[in-house]
Amino acid sequence: MTNKISRNAADKNADAKKKSVVREYTEAILIALLLALFLRTFVIQAFKIPSGSMENTLLIGDHILVSKFSYGTHIPNEIPFLNIKLFRDIVLFSEVPQRGDIIVFKFPKDERRDFIKRVIGLPGDFLKVRRQKVYINDKLYEDPHARHIDPASNDSLIPRDDFGPVLVPEGHVFVMGDNRENSQDSRYWGFLNVKKIRGKAIMIYWSWNRVDNWVRFERFGKFLE
Repeated sequence: MTNKISRNAADKNADAKKKSVVREYTEAILIALLLALFLRTFVIQAFKIPSGSMENTLLIGDHILVSKFSYGTHIPNEIPFLNIKLFRDIVLFSEVPQRGDIIVFKFPKDERRDFIKRVIGLPGDFLKVRRQKVYINDKLYEDPHARHIDPASNDSLIPRDDFGPVLVPEGHVFVMGDNRENSQDSRYWGFLNVKKIRGKAIMIYWSWNRVDNWVRFERFGKFLE
């Protein structure tokens, strides 16, 4: 009788230990998921480069990390990973990026899509493009990252080679892709509201060359300028 009671007690203890282990693993997984969701929402997020509009700074197949708190804090308004918007944007505070920053933002014409460009014009700037050269407040803007695959046309190509002049309004920036002849940017769709900025691109953590089907190891850990 005593042995039977001992066995029952041992079985109960074993079941309790199993439940304890399952509970610990479940709690650990839930905490990890919540932490990942918090980091993705407020701290850092990964993006993949799908086009060549930022060549040669960013190549197709580059995977980058974007700082979410560089320019302010946004209240999450969509279901994570599904891009289903629940309500209008709520921004607790928002800062204007610096000229030359590479930013990821919601495309104004379709906010389900994310774009990445470089900030060229800041609020209050008087900006124009003449024969592919950018002038800000009547001074030539020397952009070492700009890439031109075609020469400036003898004819006025608006808005690709010739644009403006325009005055960048408050709360907005003027953005352009580094690959100037292959970029849909503010020359085509207008100014970007800073509240639509998702964050600042800071580093390449992975890169895949889909032409050669091989990894670009030399781009790992490259900080973006």
